[in-house]
Amino acid sequence: MSTYSIGIDIGATNTDIGLVRNDGTVMGHHILKTQEYEQTDAYIRDITHGIRQLMQGHAISAIDGIGIGAPNANFFNGCIEENTVNLRIKERIPLRALLTESFQVPIVVDNDANAAAYGEHIYGGAKEMRHFIMLTLGTGVGSGIVIDNQILHGHTGTAGELGHAIVNPMGRRCHCGRIGCIEAYACAQGICDNYIEEWKKGEIKPLLEPEDVSTVTCQFIGESAVKGDPLAMKAYDTTAYWLGIALANAAAFSAPEAIFLMGGPTRAGEALMKPLRHYFEEHLLYIYKGKISVQLSLLNSNDAAILGAAALSKLIY
Repeated sequence: MSTYSIGIDIGATNTDIGLVRNDGTVMGHHILKTQEYEQTDAYIRDITHGIRQLMQGHAISAIDGIGIGAPNANFFNGCIEENTVNLRIKERIPLRALLTESFQVPIVVDNDANAAAYGEHIYGGAKEMRHFIMLTLGTGVGSGIVIDNQILHGHTGTAGELGHAIVNPMGRRCHCGRIGCIEAYACAQGICDNYIEEWKKGEIKPLLEPEDVSTVTCQFIGESAVKGDPLAMKAYDTTAYWLGIALANAAAFSAPEAIFLMGGPTRAGEALMKPLRHYFEEHLLYIYKGKISVQLSLLNSNDAAILGAAALSKLIY
């Protein structure tokens, strides 16, 4: 018998509401333009309307729960905290409390990386695993850590900021203001910075010389790396080096069965994963060597955010 849940992915551009069947099939989407909302009431009203439209459109009378992946989300109180970057609503948004008024089902709110981790656990490659790490590469570097089948939230509800583990104290300044975070080397802009630094050295000639290196995108570098471009591959090798160190350190405190990666930069495939596995094993404590796999997410990239959010509704503590 099929059951259904709602996954909501709140991004800076769109709020994507998805109806998800228990086998991981996304039945339909309802999209809101996040930046159109300055007031909580209107935003919650339209989210509620979107959920009901999806249910009615698929003749679904009941759902099991609602999971919401959001920026600056507090798992403990079910809110998006105030003054969240990239949202026009600057007040605290009590998502769980307000949606519970309309839907008497379990509602879980968490950050997008934790949602991705639990999505992998329920619908992806970590179905049989009790201990794993999910790393999301994109505008930033996020992480979700699962230990004994539970997402690690920590005392403040914000545990798992592996993107801000410092790997190079003499390195680049990160967006957070500190020096040498892995995010400065492994996010989309970080990969671009790797490429630009190598290009300026003039030691490696790319297959395709960019007209203006300052406009080079991570997508261009990834596509070039897949084609064997030596400069693009060097940019990914630099990311893999620092990321391998960071993940080896993460393994030392959590001893995961596997580490999964997802996000735009991972589309470079083996251009990233081959050197990453090498550097990871090279820096790994000997008691873990050969025991932790590093692999790409098995979630469909188009539906990963919705599946992750929907999976949150299945959390049991």
